[in-house]
Amino acid sequence: MPREADPSLPESDFVHAALRKGLRLDGRSRYDLRQVKLRFGDELGWVECSLGDTRVVVQVSAEVVKPLPDRPYEGFLILATEISPMASGAYEAGRVRVLESALEPERRQRASEEEILMARLLEKALRRSEAVDREALCIVAGQKVWSIRVDVHFLDDCGNMLDCASIAAITALRHFRKPDVTVVGEEVTIHSMTERVPVPLAIHHSPMCLTYAFFGSSDESLSILDPDPLETALSTGTLTLTLNAQSEICVLSKQGGAPIDADEVMKAVQIGIERVKELDKVVADALEREKARRVVEVR
Repeated sequence: MPREADPSLPESDFVHAALRKGLRLDGRSRYDLRQVKLRFGDELGWVECSLGDTRVVVQVSAEVVKPLPDRPYEGFLILATEISPMASGAYEAGRVRVLESALEPERRQRASEEEILMARLLEKALRRSEAVDREALCIVAGQKVWSIRVDVHFLDDCGNMLDCASIAAITALRHFRKPDVTVVGEEVTIHSMTERVPVPLAIHHSPMCLTYAFFGSSDESLSILDPDPLETALSTGTLTLTLNAQSEICVLSKQGGAPIDADEVMKAVQIGIERVKELDKVVADALEREKARRVVEVR
């Protein structure tokens, strides 16, 4: 379960002393991620991701809508996040939705600063990085396009929910299939899943978030990857990188805290590139196993 009480001074001293020796309370080295587990549901686009004991469920769905007048060839990618009190007593019931680039004002008031930050970073990672080809979602220009909705549900907060959610979201998008469509003149026919094989989304790349926690001053700082709640509470600042397996930096976000030396940022990027390549392989292998399972079930 996540920690809700502030860490005591002995805890702080112990954690800092251990980190200076390259040790962490859960036995990981400084730049190790917790184990990633992916579970797929019966529906295409339903994925549960576990990062250690942190759990996130993502459901992707699609509907046909009218495009924006100034973007007649583009479909939509909508992100909605929800953190229930079940995840942690620190959260209140409510939903934050990101539609295009703006948060709904009524939701913004109900959400904590942390929830809003996570929603914004997920939106940047998935939509602004052009992970999904939105022009490929066009059915009839100016009339009908696909609107892809990504619902993110945070189930257990045991630290670093953002990274867990980003892995779950990109996996769900790669797992999802939309119905096939036939266009004859102005007539559009949407075929059922049993009538025709559904079509995967056109995905350019698979961005994933990696969060680092920093300790100490800029002159003598320590950094760790995938911090747990205690490490996050004791850190002097955090840095979130959104990277892909092609070694591209999609988003770099630092919210407050002590300044971070440029060399530390470059080190975090180099380590992050290797970790994202490892994660991309984990996701690809899990999708292949799920595909094989579905083929066996159909037979």
